[in-house]
Amino acid sequence: MPKFRYVATDDSGKTVRGTTFAETPEQAESDLRGQRLYDISVTVDGKGGGKRDRERDNGRSAVTGPPAVAPALALQDPTHYTSASPPPMGYGAAPAFYPPDEATPRPVVVEPKKSFWKLEITKKKVPRNEIMNFSRQLAAFIRAGIPILEAIETFAEEASNPTFKSALTDIRVRLIEGNTFSAGVGAQGKIFPRFYVDMLRAAELTGRLDSVLDQLSKYIERDLEARRKIRGAMIYPALIGVMSVGTVILLATFVLPRFKTFFESLNAKLPLTTRMVLASGAFVGHWWWAILVGLALAIVGVVLILSSEWGKRKRDQLLLKIPVIADVVRFSIIERFCRVLAAMVRAGVPLPEALLVVSESTKNRVYEAALDGVRAEMLEGGGIAGPIQRSDLFPAAVTQMVRVGEDTGTLDTQLETASLFYEQELDYKIKKLTTLFEPAMIVFMGLIVGFVAIALISAMYGIFRQVQIQ
Repeated sequence: MPKFRYVATDDSGKTVRGTTFAETPEQAESDLRGQRLYDISVTVDGKGGGKRDRERDNGRSAVTGPPAVAPALALQDPTHYTSASPPPMGYGAAPAFYPPDEATPRPVVVEPKKSFWKLEITKKKVPRNEIMNFSRQLAAFIRAGIPILEAIETFAEEASNPTFKSALTDIRVRLIEGNTFSAGVGAQGKIFPRFYVDMLRAAELTGRLDSVLDQLSKYIERDLEARRKIRGAMIYPALIGVMSVGTVILLATFVLPRFKTFFESLNAKLPLTTRMVLASGAFVGHWWWAILVGLALAIVGVVLILSSEWGKRKRDQLLLKIPVIADVVRFSIIERFCRVLAAMVRAGVPLPEALLVVSESTKNRVYEAALDGVRAEMLEGGGIAGPIQRSDLFPAAVTQMVRVGEDTGTLDTQLETASLFYEQELDYKIKKLTTLFEPAMIVFMGLIVGFVAIALISAMYGIFRQVQIQ
């Protein structure tokens, strides 16, 4: 069995080097990804025979070295791919190849892992609706028989987002060089999700690129709709909170200090509630810089903790334990799991690789660890329904539908049915959360505003009594 050297990055961002044994570079890379390694560069260990490197970053794939296909295959035009004419053998069978007139292939540039600040603050993003529209329109172009290269060129010219325009231009250049469409998409880093790239790769091999692009656009549309509902549910409570805070600041800063001046002129003592509010306002006014520094340090501390693997795990565990919120988080994860896995299975992605991608798409360390265990048991011959049931993280309905799909060969259909059911359940859970959250927010802010109002009324009553005494 061939021996390969690899350089990769682990979850903590550290560079890992070593050797592994596998039949092919692709198998070596897949095994390393199963060990939760990223930015993988695999090199054949040994002299002679040419060196083949393979780099993967969320689906990115590039091959260096002499063309691995015959000149006749290399001369085929991989860009003229439509749903009616599946891709030629060089396109889709191999991750990438170079034209025969290219004497020296371009070197693979291994991008260093971005620092936290650059990743979180300066990272340019492409809105999901841009990717959704791109997928839908590209599917229509391919179905109409338009060459994919012309379609990409059209989209690049019309793209309004600079980052997305640059990505489409790069994809077009890679297609001209002889790379596959999935390799070009995967080379764009975080712009396209990893499951998106893997589904495209499977679609290229089966000649179903148009239908898979339609599936991807529908999934992204449903995902955007779920996020829209959650954001919409938070608008009203947030508006109440902002107005309440503004009212408290106005009363404590401008209204109550006037009562203090008046009471001092009468040599009278302010009521306790009024003194408490005034003392709080004076403290904030005098130590505002210290409060801001403390808040900044607290935010930086929380961000640093949450950027660590330990912090992310603790955060995800906490989210699954908070009443009401835990149900929303759990059902959103289950709905996404069923939706993505159904789409990948229908697209022809091998189940072990699909599970690896789905575990990362959950965005929850608890579920990622459980699904990694499910994948390991499945590779040992334990199926998928049994390990999912033993994880104790999925409802019995999901386990039963997966078992039926596994036994009857309709896993994609069963998962799609489950995703539709849990999509409705998620809507109900979101409505329940907002139904409970809105009155709770109103009561909480009402108590704060009420306390300030009592302080104001007490001051007015104190003035009235003082006038009566005099």
